[in-house]
Amino acid sequence: MRDEADHAATALSDEVRVRLYDQALNLARIGAWACELETERLTWTPGVYDIFGYPMGNPLRRASIVDLYIDESRRNMELARAEVIRSGRAVTLDAEIRTWRGERRWMRLLINKDSGDGRRARIFGSKQDITSDRQAMENLRRQAETDPLTGLANRSVFQARYREVVGDSLNHGFASALVLIDLDRFKELNDTFGHPAGDACLCEVALRLGRAFRNAGLVARLGGDEFALILRAPADPARIAHVLQQTVVMLSRPLFWNGLRLEVGASIGAALVGRPHRRRIAELFAEADTALYDAKAAGRNKVHLFGDEGYSRAA
Repeated sequence: MRDEADHAATALSDEVRVRLYDQALNLARIGAWACELETERLTWTPGVYDIFGYPMGNPLRRASIVDLYIDESRRNMELARAEVIRSGRAVTLDAEIRTWRGERRWMRLLINKDSGDGRRARIFGSKQDITSDRQAMENLRRQAETDPLTGLANRSVFQARYREVVGDSLNHGFASALVLIDLDRFKELNDTFGHPAGDACLCEVALRLGRAFRNAGLVARLGGDEFALILRAPADPARIAHVLQQTVVMLSRPLFWNGLRLEVGASIGAALVGRPHRRRIAELFAEADTALYDAKAAGRNKVHLFGDEGYSRAA
């Protein structure tokens, strides 16, 4: 009787351990998988079905599952799989998928190889849903790289992106001008209507610039009421000046907020990047800043291109 009781207690303990193990895997959103190399037959635990949002009654066909990977992740997964089969060494990678219901998710994929008896060689491993971790990392990155008020790039990202744009050999470093924009009468608007009105104005300016220059190398808010652009085109100084004059007109249109009519203007200074791209960004910033100073000194709603008095214009 005592042996039977001990056996029952052991069985119960094993059942509890298995249940706790399964619960822990579910909480961590981890599942196990295996694939026989000869037949490509897949085996999944419930956790993998959950990650892919895949109905457990549906047949598991590798070709259909591979189609759920986003293109770049699919390529990386297939390369990693081939490397594991070739070398026998385990590989871990992060992959993005589109679930059976169309939801995008990230998972951490572990691939290992089990040679078995030689005829039933297989690869196996685990898959863990890391979507929330990736989203948290993306949020942190976005907070570090964007202006929290307008959502545009901030100064540090602008400077880093400038180096990418002018050094893009594939597109021949196709950047034509570094443009600085400073709002006219913004302090007056802030003092008269308060900071909420000023914030609304800055957000509207960011929205207008984003729409007007959606094909630009970058649009950024450098701080305060100062914005910046990296123009890809046009390259001709006269056409650049014309585009920027139109920008002044666009930014000078009134904004209606909380029943109030808000108006600001814009002064614009630009430095031509030129060819070839050998100039430091600090030098171009200094030239654009000088041009901006000249535009503001000439009055409101002016555009000035550094080093070319012929392109200093009123809007």
